[in-house]
Amino acid sequence: MTDTAGRRDILALPKAHLHLHFTGSMRIDTVRDLADKHGMRLPNALTHDYPPKLSGADERGWFRFQRLYDAARACVRDEQDMRRVVREAAQDDAAEGSRWLEIQVDPTSYAGFVGGITPMLEIVIDEAKSAGRDLGIGVGVLVAASRIKHPYDARTLARLAVKHSGDVLAFGLSNDERRGLTADFAPAFRIAHAGGLASVPHAGELLGAQAVSDTIDALGPHRLGHGVRSAESAPVLERVIENDIALEICPGSNVALGVYSRPQDVPLRQLFDAGATIALGADDPLLFDSRLAAQYDTARTVHGFTDEELAELARRSVRASLAPDDVKRALFADIDAWLDTPVRPAG
Repeated sequence: MTDTAGRRDILALPKAHLHLHFTGSMRIDTVRDLADKHGMRLPNALTHDYPPKLSGADERGWFRFQRLYDAARACVRDEQDMRRVVREAAQDDAAEGSRWLEIQVDPTSYAGFVGGITPMLEIVIDEAKSAGRDLGIGVGVLVAASRIKHPYDARTLARLAVKHSGDVLAFGLSNDERRGLTADFAPAFRIAHAGGLASVPHAGELLGAQAVSDTIDALGPHRLGHGVRSAESAPVLERVIENDIALEICPGSNVALGVYSRPQDVPLRQLFDAGATIALGADDPLLFDSRLAAQYDTARTVHGFTDEELAELARRSVRASLAPDDVKRALFADIDAWLDTPVRPAG
């Protein structure tokens, strides 16, 4: 990460990371190790041609992204593998200054290997607790349904998440937002809401501001996975801000998937200056080859964020998190301490 004279170290900035997918969190070396372990062959884009060249701007591009994602997911085939994914995600985030991590998982993707969706989720929860204790980082678990599966599957997952409320913090909806009708998933989110879970669906990355508005209407989100394209409509952005809906902005993902052509085109500055609650996220570092600290580095080097503004980004991520109040208070104090750290003058 950029750490030049006159600038504080981004890795030392305490942060909350709220947008990280279980499969997409994996290290590329781990995917290769697990492929060897289970005798599986990986696509060239995950071996010799890594990192992959991606674009989700059209259906063909998204198919390529999904094919690689599915290839990596297929390598996770037993409890040991699942625990390794969770622990390494916590290790990597802790190394980048995260003090609170929320990892999102769809248990149906792995249920067949461990006897069902309940044991799969319980493995993730147990390892999240264990890794958090060992590494000194809070690790929360979010359950997410997939838009490409039937809405009845989402209801099943919502009930599972509610059954584990306390250990599970929120319920989400992921995958290609161009698929399925958002309103069809509203019953699942009502189940989750009634069970005390936060609503954290994806919206407003591959589709524009209208998708953000539709998701607000149908699913009552506390946060939006991405939501970056709310910047395209002043009324929609105003609605996001007035309803205190946090945006999990993932600049590396936005560019890798072709939503924006260049890092400078991501409207991070516009959203920040408008007063939106922003939590920077890495989304799927495995495929985008870009972790959380890189998103803060982009804010600094591409969008001109000062150290004071980077600290405010970190504060907003903490405010948007589902961390306990005592964890939030400690994080706020440590962010202030980061800003109080003297830096060597440039020149």
